Amino acid sequence: MYQVHCLNNIAKVGTDELGEGFTLSDQLKGTDAIMVRSASLHEVDLPRDLLAIARAGAGVNNIPIERCAEHGIVVFNTPGANANAVKEMVISGLLLAARDIVGGIEWVEENSDDPNVGKQAEKAKKDFAGSELAGKNLGVIGLGAIGAMVANAGRSLGMHVYGYDPFLSIKYAWSLDRHVRHVNNLADIWANCDYITIHVPANDKTKGMIGRDEIAAMKDGVVLLNYARDALVDEIALTEALQTGHVRRYMTDFANSVTTQMKHAVVTPHLGASTKEAEDNCAIMAARQLRSYLLDGNIENSVNFEPVDFGPLATDLRLCIFHKNIPTMIGQITGLISNEGVNIDNMSDKSRGNVAYSLIDISGDFDDDAVKRLSAIDGVIRVRALRK
Repeated sequence: MYQVHCLNNIAKVGTDELGEGFTLSDQLKGTDAIMVRSASLHEVDLPRDLLAIARAGAGVNNIPIERCAEHGIVVFNTPGANANAVKEMVISGLLLAARDIVGGIEWVEENSDDPNVGKQAEKAKKDFAGSELAGKNLGVIGLGAIGAMVANAGRSLGMHVYGYDPFLSIKYAWSLDRHVRHVNNLADIWANCDYITIHVPANDKTKGMIGRDEIAAMKDGVVLLNYARDALVDEIALTEALQTGHVRRYMTDFANSVTTQMKHAVVTPHLGASTKEAEDNCAIMAARQLRSYLLDGNIENSVNFEPVDFGPLATDLRLCIFHKNIPTMIGQITGLISNEGVNIDNMSDKSRGNVAYSLIDISGDFDDDAVKRLSAIDGVIRVRALRK
């Protein structure tokens, strides 16, 4: 029986998906897996025998990815499960930026006691006049699950869409509207786009990617939308650009001590994926990935190990071996198995950085003592033996 601890409120439709062989635990200590949304694990003393962490969402900056990899803890996320919710949030941001809807609502509230508010509104509305999105240029940085949807939505709104993604996958390339103009240089986005929206993960390479120089290169009066991560933008440089009017609006989902004080910023409290549908989708996807890994050793949508899928366990034994990515490891592992006189039916070994994961199906008698000898090989991090 596997014990799963939920650090945040995970939708019941998701935890129910774990099914037979799993129980939810109120205690972190002794748990086999963690399901989490936004709670930070960086300062948490993770259980020694923890096997996996499933993030019900796409971003994993709240999880110590490298530390987990070094201990053979698989970290999953759920890319695409909340993409539609975020896409709809971006569309709302585009509309709120193009038309001063927020200003108009505030005016009505301020004048709600005026018996002539209707007549006065006809005079006041010119102060909130905006522009239409159709015919404007939209730049989409990052064409993954969310970015591709946003690009297509922009086309549906009649916008000219420029898309930038040097790592564009075949899957999302096929999903893009054929009129989306794929550019190979961000300078094309800065120079041409009236609206720019960013959809990339926050990591060492992307943090601060929209800095002072990039903002200066943008068109005057540009609108910047950030529903990905606040760390992607140099907020001090952006504050200055908003004050001068070089950037007309900043639409962001990340309230902090800087963004809440910005002039001409519309800040929402991280609502992007906060829909019932998105939370259910993320929870279900996270639970299915946990179940497949814990029961069968398969890895899908991990951020620290490569994918591998052997399907349901169908042989006498399946070995899940985490090891350092160094020479001679595969030879030592397969040599020990061979010396036990058993047959390897299927094998995969994939590395990412300094670590690797081997999944091996075996037919024959491979007892617990042999598993211990595998674990004792210098460079082996963890061995799990799954038996029928």
